[in-house]
Amino acid sequence: MTPDSLKPDGLVTLEMDHPIWDRFFTVAPLVVIGTRESNGENDLAPKHMVSPMGWDNYFGFVCTPSHSTYQNIQREEVFSVSYPKVGSVLMAALAASPRCGDDSKPALMALPAFRTSEVDCPCLIDSTLFLECRLDRIVDDFGVNSLIVGKVVAAQVQSSALRRADIDDEDIVTASPLLAYVSPGRFATIDHSVAFPFPAGFKRREDSQK
Repeated sequence: MTPDSLKPDGLVTLEMDHPIWDRFFTVAPLVVIGTRESNGENDLAPKHMVSPMGWDNYFGFVCTPSHSTYQNIQREEVFSVSYPKVGSVLMAALAASPRCGDDSKPALMALPAFRTSEVDCPCLIDSTLFLECRLDRIVDDFGVNSLIVGKVVAAQVQSSALRRADIDDEDIVTASPLLAYVSPGRFATIDHSVAFPFPAGFKRREDSQK
């Protein structure tokens, strides 16, 4: 065990009888998940509990079974992912508008979207990266939440955001800033970065086993 004398000063112990995630800030990507309603109409919903699922082409996000996003994916077994540009944060926010009594979502009419070619799901036009996914699995019972994982079957990225050997990574981030969600309830623009100081000889995934 670590001696108490080695613990950093100023720690506050959080009670575990309530969720802890609103007691401090964390940073995550902000994406918009696109699905098809049962009547064929578009549905778009912002999400920030998202991540690649390993090094291969899998993408996962947290949702709730009571949400249309979950129900649409469970039924249609496909979804899209849009990574909005910094200037599109209001569009992403509109996608979170509540539904009316008839279960319609009029705010979606104001969102410029297109249908993807591979899985026929809506994407937010003013975005940097677009993923098309087929459902791989749903894992329920993370409390009231579920993890939805899709296999990425098609992807497109704006040329200004594409990594290239003839352009420094820092210049790419500056030219195509990233939109980040600072949970809870804030957002930020990432337009500057520096190389991570990996130790000499560091390798990732299967390369480390060779």
